[in-house]
Amino acid sequence: MQLAVWTYEGPPHVGAMRVATSMRGVHYVLHAPQGDTYADLLFTMIERRRQRPPVTYTTFQARDLGTDTAALFRDAVISAYDRFKPELMLVGSSCTAELIQDDPGGLAEAIGLPIPVVALELPSYQRKEHWGAAETFLAIVKKMCGRLQPATERKPGPPRANILGPTALGFRHRDDLAEITALLGRLGITINVTAPLGASPADIARLPDADFNIVLYPETGDDAARWLEKKFGQPTIRTVPLGVNATSAFVAEVAALAGVDASGVLADRDSNMPWWSRSVDSTYLTGKRVFVFGDATHAIAAARVARDELGFEVAGLGCYNREFAREMRAAAELYGVEPLITDDHLAVEERITELQPELVLGTQMERHIAKRLGIPCAVISSPAHVQDFPARHSPQMGFEGANVLFDDWVHPLAMGLEEHLLAMFRDDFEFHDDVGASHLGPTAFAPQREDPPAPDGRWTKEAEAELRKIPFFVRGKARRNTEAFALAEGRSSIDLATLYDAKAHHGR
Repeated sequence: MQLAVWTYEGPPHVGAMRVATSMRGVHYVLHAPQGDTYADLLFTMIERRRQRPPVTYTTFQARDLGTDTAALFRDAVISAYDRFKPELMLVGSSCTAELIQDDPGGLAEAIGLPIPVVALELPSYQRKEHWGAAETFLAIVKKMCGRLQPATERKPGPPRANILGPTALGFRHRDDLAEITALLGRLGITINVTAPLGASPADIARLPDADFNIVLYPETGDDAARWLEKKFGQPTIRTVPLGVNATSAFVAEVAALAGVDASGVLADRDSNMPWWSRSVDSTYLTGKRVFVFGDATHAIAAARVARDELGFEVAGLGCYNREFAREMRAAAELYGVEPLITDDHLAVEERITELQPELVLGTQMERHIAKRLGIPCAVISSPAHVQDFPARHSPQMGFEGANVLFDDWVHPLAMGLEEHLLAMFRDDFEFHDDVGASHLGPTAFAPQREDPPAPDGRWTKEAEAELRKIPFFVRGKARRNTEAFALAEGRSSIDLATLYDAKAHHGR
């Protein structure tokens, strides 16, 4: 366990909260000390939910540790049931209460509630948030479907699918779900159950009625899908429809499995990204080096879209959830880059500083890092800020999601170019100081009054200042070429003369 100012994932009981808050008729009783009660902050302030999360805390204090904390937990369970009348109850401990070893599952079972009770064993010091969400969802599915038997024959009617994985506090999950549901509707496919988001315990019991499962977010839904596949023989679609190409592949795969015609949907792809990629405008940004980091699902998909649909070069790729390390290594090999699998934001910052990409696609953490380094950034994954939960419909998946990706990724580069042009003409007699910044106000792209030293300290202040005059989208390449030239020439420091000599050498 490592203490840090920022963390990509919370402890596993936060993942359990996300599942409980996603569902209807579910309540989560969490054995936790006063101070661990931050569910309201997560869901009502960041995600802007209209209802409070269905979480009850025991909120014991230090003085309670010398008494019967188990009695506090029993009272909290009884009170929560009497007040909220849930259809299913989750019980568990936070990381701090885990040390007390009060056995919430055994205590809740002894009460004898007339509803299903799922005891969560979430090792807070070994696992994290995404794993906790997947484990909680799987436990609920097993509880509600474990005694059911596979159907002997298919029910008549249109093909039916379950959508698995979307949760509360997920990055654009609700918008993605609306987009994919509409897309499946155009194919004539009925949604049997969507879970966890919007599902009740009774809905979970209907999961086996579907012909197949669609896993949109493997971090949460894949474990449950594998269990359903093994017990009920339900096939699973695992293609994540992020980007035009992946959405087209997703549609074709779903149509083949469901036995429906996809030609009409594929012929009417409502996305502007392919048009832009073939346009003259795209040539200004083609080949830009991009660093991608986030949860594995979004990072792998974003790298594919960046290279295959926008013509960017993937300079770096990584994720923070180690459970998907194998998939991340396989993806990084496709781009010839070293995978970065870490939950240490300082290691991510070091890699970005080393690579000096023209664009960063990451989480809220990478947005902070990129801002300090003066690099454009777009958020593609949780953890995210409140601004990444827009009031408007803004999906990432499907054909409309591809339009959103295009806007979100290309605009930071275009605005960075605007900032560069404003800085270039700052000293023109027709301009004055008030025009030196764009309508965005002071930004990382505006020239700094004091140029920061180069990371290795070899650059002189004058050379570094001259380097800052080069447009941001080729500055990283200019720095690398100059450093390579200095190394080849045996020059220990990089001054103005070295910078100009390197420019002449590489300009031949």
